[in-house]
Amino acid sequence: MVRYSFRDRDRDELSQRLIEAALGGDVELVSECLGLEAVDVNNIGTVSLRVKCIESVQREEEADELEIVYRDFVTDVTPLFGAAHTGRIAIVRKLLSAGADVNQELFRGFATTAAAREGHCALLDMLLKAGASRPACEDALLEAALYGQARAAGLLIRSEMVGHDVAQRALISACCRGFVDVVSALVENGVDKNCVDRVLLRSVKPALHANVDCTPLVAAIVSRQVPVVKYLLEVGARTGHNFRLGAWSWDIYSGEELRVGACLGEPYNEAWCAVEYYEVSGQILRLLLDHKSSFLSTHLQGRTLLCHAILCQNCDAVRVLMEAGVDVEFPIKTKKGHESRPIHLAAQVGCLDVLKQLILHGCDVNSRMESGETALMVATKFDQPECFLQLVVSGADLGLVNNNGDSAVQLAKRSCFSSSLPKLISTAILSGENVFSSRLEVFSSLHFAAAVGDIEILQKLVQNSLEGINKQDGSGLTPILISAKAGQTEAFRFLIKYGADISIKSRDGHNVMSLIKDHACASVKNRFEEILLESVLSQTLNGHMEFQALHFAARAGNLNAILQLLKLGYGINSLDENGSSPLMIAAREGNADACRLLLQNGAESVETALSVAKKISKSKAAEDVIFDHMARAHVLLGEELCKHTREGRGKPHLKAVRMLKSGLLSWGKSSRRNVICKESVAGTSTNFSKNRRNKNVLDTNKGTLFRVVTETGREVHFEAASRGNTALWVRGINLVSKEAKLGDWLYCSSVR
Repeated sequence: MVRYSFRDRDRDELSQRLIEAALGGDVELVSECLGLEAVDVNNIGTVSLRVKCIESVQREEEADELEIVYRDFVTDVTPLFGAAHTGRIAIVRKLLSAGADVNQELFRGFATTAAAREGHCALLDMLLKAGASRPACEDALLEAALYGQARAAGLLIRSEMVGHDVAQRALISACCRGFVDVVSALVENGVDKNCVDRVLLRSVKPALHANVDCTPLVAAIVSRQVPVVKYLLEVGARTGHNFRLGAWSWDIYSGEELRVGACLGEPYNEAWCAVEYYEVSGQILRLLLDHKSSFLSTHLQGRTLLCHAILCQNCDAVRVLMEAGVDVEFPIKTKKGHESRPIHLAAQVGCLDVLKQLILHGCDVNSRMESGETALMVATKFDQPECFLQLVVSGADLGLVNNNGDSAVQLAKRSCFSSSLPKLISTAILSGENVFSSRLEVFSSLHFAAAVGDIEILQKLVQNSLEGINKQDGSGLTPILISAKAGQTEAFRFLIKYGADISIKSRDGHNVMSLIKDHACASVKNRFEEILLESVLSQTLNGHMEFQALHFAARAGNLNAILQLLKLGYGINSLDENGSSPLMIAAREGNADACRLLLQNGAESVETALSVAKKISKSKAAEDVIFDHMARAHVLLGEELCKHTREGRGKPHLKAVRMLKSGLLSWGKSSRRNVICKESVAGTSTNFSKNRRNKNVLDTNKGTLFRVVTETGREVHFEAASRGNTALWVRGINLVSKEAKLGDWLYCSSVR
C-alpha cells in the first residue's frame, strides 16, 4: 500500500477543492486555491457531473424525434474541464493563466468537447486560442455536430485544426440528426457536401441498423430529414451515386424478386432510396424528382422507380411518382426475354392499394406478359384473392386465355382461394360493375351463376339482358345445361321461367334430359323433372318436346298432372326412348291410381303393362288394377266358350258368351240363357266331377273349366280356350257383378 505524507494529503484535498470550485463557479475560491503552491491545476478528480444527453426516438416513415435529457454521471474531471462544462469564462481564463492543460483528455473528452457540447462558444474560442490541439478540436467538432451546436461547429471548422475525414464524419452525423444549421455551417466552411463516410443508419420501417458508407444526402434521406435534403440539393449536392441499402434483389434472367434483407439488395441511387425509406409526407421524393426528373425514366436491371415502389408496397410513393408523370406502362424486361408491366407486379405482390392507384391512373388491366398472362391471371397464380376481385370489378377481361389456353377462372379454380371463387365473382357482379368477358365460350357471368346456383346474381343478370340465356360456352353448354349438370335445381327453375331452351345440345350430344337422367342423386333428378312438369303445365317450357311429361307424371303418380297433360293433347300411348308407355311406367312404379286413370282414358298395351307389374313386388296393387281392367273388358266383349250341360252328363257345345253391364251373363236369347251371376269360381263342382268320372271322361281341361253360380243357385259350367282366359272370365264376371250390385257404372262407362 502506498503511504501518503500529510503534505500529499493536503495537496490532494486542495486540488479537489479547486475542481469543485471551478465546477461550481466560485471565482474567489478558485483564485485562493491557485495562489497556493501545493495545488495542481491539472489534477484529475472524481465528481458528480450533470451532462446533457440527446436520446433518439424512432418513428415509422418519419424523422427520429430527439429528446434532450440531463443525467448525472460520477466521472473524472479537471478544473478546466469542469469550468468549460459549466461555461465559467472568468474561471477558465484564470486556469489557463495558471497553466491549465487545454489538451488534457478525460473519459468524456477534452475541455473543448465539454464547451462545444454545451454551446459555450466564447469559452470555446478562448480554448482554441489557448492552443487546443487537433484531437481536441476534432472531438469537439463531432460533439457539436451530434448536439446541433452550429456556432461551435463553425468556430471549430474555421480553426483549421480539423482533418477532412473528421469534418466529413461530423457533416454526415449532423445530416442523420437533422441539424440543418450545423450542416450549413460545415458546408459553407468547405466541408465536401458529396463526401462519403461510414455511419450508423437506422430505420424502423423498413428495418435497418447498419454501418454504411454513404453521402450526406443519402444519410439524410434514410433518416427522413426533409430540411437537410432540401438544403443539400439547393447547394448542389450531386445525385446518381449507387449505394447498397435496399432489402430487395431480383434475378436478371427470370425476373424473380427476393427479399434478402437490409443492405443486401441491388445498389441503387438516391431516388430509389427515397422510395424504400419513404418519408411520410413524400417531400423528400418530390424534392429529388424535381431536382432530377430523369429519375422517373432511368431503370436498374430492367426495373423502374415505379416497380421498386410497387415491390416495397408503398401506395403513397406510387401516388407521388404518378403525380410526377411516371410511365405506368413501362415494360419490365429480363435477359431471358420475360416481359411484364407494373400492374402485373402489383397483382403478384398483392398490394391492393397500389393496384387501385394504377387502375385509377389508367393502367391497362388487360395488358399481357410474354406468357400471355394478364394481371388477373397473375393474381390467381400468386393466390391474391383481393387483387383478383379488384381487377374483375375494374373491368379485367375474364374471356382472355394465356399461351397455354388457361383462363383466369380456370387458374383460380386451381388456386388456394378456389373455394371462395364463387363468392368473389358474386361480389363483383352484385357490386354494380360490369363483369366483362370478351368471349362467352371462355367465361360468362350467366353460366357461372347457373353453376353456383346464385339466384340473386341470375336475377341481376337477366334484368340487364336475356341475350345470353341460350348462348353456349366452350363445351357447348348453355346456362340451363350447366345448372342441370351441377344439380342446381333453383337456378334451373329460374332459367326455365325466363325461357331457357332445354332442347339445345352440348358438343358431346347431351341435352337437359340426358344430363338429368345421368344424375347420381335420385332425389335431385326427381326435383328437376318436377320443375319441368310444372313448366309444361304452365305452358312456359321452351323445347318441351324433349321432356316426356306424361311419363314422368305417371311415374310420380301425379293424377292432376296426368289429367291436365291429357287435356293438353299429350299422347296417352306415346313411347319414351326405352319403348315404355305411361301405363307401363306407372305399373312398374306401382302407382295403382295412375294406372286406373290411364286405363280409364284409353291407355293401350295393357298386357305388357300387366307383365311389367307382375315382375315387381311393390306393384301388386297396380297389377290388380290392370288385371281388373283386362278382365272387365274381356267379359264385356265376350268370346266363344264351351258350355257343359246337365252338370257334365250332356254333350259340350260352343256358345258366344258375354257379360252385360247390368250384371247379366248371356249366351242366348231365352231367360235361361241370361242369368244374374252370384259368383264365378275356377274349377268344377263336386257333382260335375263325379258325373264326368261316371262317364269315364278324362279331365283334360288343364284348369280351363270354371263355373258360374246364379242368384237362384243354379251352376253353369264353361270351358275357356286357355288358363289365362279362364282367369279373365272368373275375375271379370265377379267384378262386373259386384259393380252392378253397387251401381258403380261411372267407372264402367268409359271402358271400351
